[in-house]
Amino acid sequence: MSETINGRPLAPVLGALLLAALSFALLQTMVAPALPKIAEEFATTPSAAAWVMTGFLLSASVCTPLAGKLGDLYGKGRVLTAILAIFTVGAIVCALAESIEVLIAGRVISGVAGGVFPLAFGIINDEVPAERRALGIGLMSAMFGIGGGIGLPLSGVIVDNAHLSWLFLVGLLAAPAAVAVHRLVPPSPPRARTRVDWTGAAVLSLGLAAVLLGISNANSWGWGSATTLATIGGGLVLLVVFTLLETRTSDPLVDMRIMRRRPVLATNIAAFLTGLAMFGSFLLIPQFAQTPEPAGYGFAMTVTQAGLVMLPSSVVMLFAGPLGGMLGGRIGFRYVLMLGTALAAASFLMLGLTHDHVWEFVVAGMLMGAGISFAFASMANLVVVSVPPQDVGVATGINTIMRTMGGAFGAALVTALLTAETIPGTPLPTEGAYTEAFVISAIGALLALGAAVAIPAPPSRGGRVARAPQREPELAAGPAGR
Repeated sequence: MSETINGRPLAPVLGALLLAALSFALLQTMVAPALPKIAEEFATTPSAAAWVMTGFLLSASVCTPLAGKLGDLYGKGRVLTAILAIFTVGAIVCALAESIEVLIAGRVISGVAGGVFPLAFGIINDEVPAERRALGIGLMSAMFGIGGGIGLPLSGVIVDNAHLSWLFLVGLLAAPAAVAVHRLVPPSPPRARTRVDWTGAAVLSLGLAAVLLGISNANSWGWGSATTLATIGGGLVLLVVFTLLETRTSDPLVDMRIMRRRPVLATNIAAFLTGLAMFGSFLLIPQFAQTPEPAGYGFAMTVTQAGLVMLPSSVVMLFAGPLGGMLGGRIGFRYVLMLGTALAAASFLMLGLTHDHVWEFVVAGMLMGAGISFAFASMANLVVVSVPPQDVGVATGINTIMRTMGGAFGAALVTALLTAETIPGTPLPTEGAYTEAFVISAIGALLALGAAVAIPAPPSRGGRVARAPQREPELAAGPAGR
């Protein structure tokens, strides 16, 4: 079937959603290989430069559930269009930034586009026929990794041959994506009116920011210092308060009721740990490759060459995402998730044991590419089939939040590890610091594998695709809109 449930051509709708996902995924990771250059250009520390990525992920973590709520109120396509427009503004702010503070602010604005994926998943669930839904979700999930993989080598080409501002002007791809979504995505089915939990959003923002700030600055403040402990501890307290608020709010930002479902809980734990490992690889591999040989390790590569080391991973992602969707339909998405997390763990274990040759990073990257694509394609489908149709937007939003939060913590943790042990007289991390980071990322992937094993097996053999959404009675005046 080549049409949506409403009789519109399916290919243009999916194409618009994939373009939106690509614009977000590209700019999400393009800064990773460029962080040393950003620190040099803005005369700042590696820890401060890392906030160019951490701030983006922090913003995405908070804006993801907000986007889901606003999508229910005003229509998923309409909100997705607005988010892409804001993302474009953020890219322009970054391109024009003359200080690290303005650059980080622009990245925080761009992080609003974290809502792209849950909104897109919700649109697929609303519009794509059941027999094509798993493939559509697999393609969207793969785009998360593909865009990131393409962004790594593209970042190098830009940094080595043009001004840093061009790194962020790539985000202008979101502008045609916004136009495509506005013109091609059908109006959302009517949903019950709800209120937006702005209090919850504020508490979540403060809690995450405090924990990430404490981890990022722990080396300079001292891990046992009162400032570090107070910042991280205060952030954790705020996250506990956020959880309690959400259980007592009639229209919570994050519906903890959904988290009580064992398949959803286990899948979200796997998402957090997989995100941690994935963003660890985006930071570790390019920076290791750029390390000058006098340090006793590394390959003295340019930013372009370091990005090209990750290119085979992107190629594998291109095919592994759709393959993961098809495999899930045959053997079950639980097993695809187990396979994906196992491949990711094998990738990091390999680099923890041996990292003397470029080919080792290429092979490890290919294992990581397949593992990440399998994991993301399966997680989205596991969530969709575990909740009622009316909860799909919220449930996929939570999954994206967990994945993005994992990435934020992964970026902060890797930065802390690499800045904790440096070669005397230089800002370069020791080889042992990289080894520790590879091993910790492997542990994260193995814990994700454990979470995948904890997901209950389906009642019958074979994976289920997401069920067709059932139209709800219109509970508010007027349709939800585009």
